[in-house]
Amino acid sequence: MSDRNKKRAQFEQGKKKSLLPVIVIALVLLVGGGFLGWQYMGANACKYPLVSATGGQITIPVAKVSDGQAHFFSFQDGQKIIDFFVLKSEDGVIRAALDTCDVCYREKKGYRQEGNHMVCNNCDQKFRSNMINEAKGGCNPAPLNRTVQGDQVVIAAADLLQGAWYFEGTGK
Repeated sequence: MSDRNKKRAQFEQGKKKSLLPVIVIALVLLVGGGFLGWQYMGANACKYPLVSATGGQITIPVAKVSDGQAHFFSFQDGQKIIDFFVLKSEDGVIRAALDTCDVCYREKKGYRQEGNHMVCNNCDQKFRSNMINEAKGGCNPAPLNRTVQGDQVVIAAADLLQGAWYFEGTGK
């Protein structure tokens, strides 16, 4: 091998590329993307469609909640997010409750509907839909005052805010 070829071989060996810069860039992008995703999720942490108050009242069209199914919503006031549901029970009454109860609220699991019952996602106790707003305490869905005015279900934002402590997990 000539001197010229030896020198060329030396320089080519030094040109081997390290993967370290590529790994560092990939990690920076991954961590940055994760942080941005976390920020986005934190800013939009509502589990359900977000409703807002106008003049201190939340209004939901009666037609939207008259199918016998529980319709879940989130209300946000500053950092407080309060989840609730509205349904028309089998006796024809529009009912509303916070998506929590006095017993299981710390678990933040809420309720699901099974037929004509609301079922606690934490302890699996079942509650007939026509007892919502009637039975209070224990694992019953926490009652929420509501009125029907014309073709709208009306819930006062102040009533939702009274139940904010359930969703903070700290107790009254």
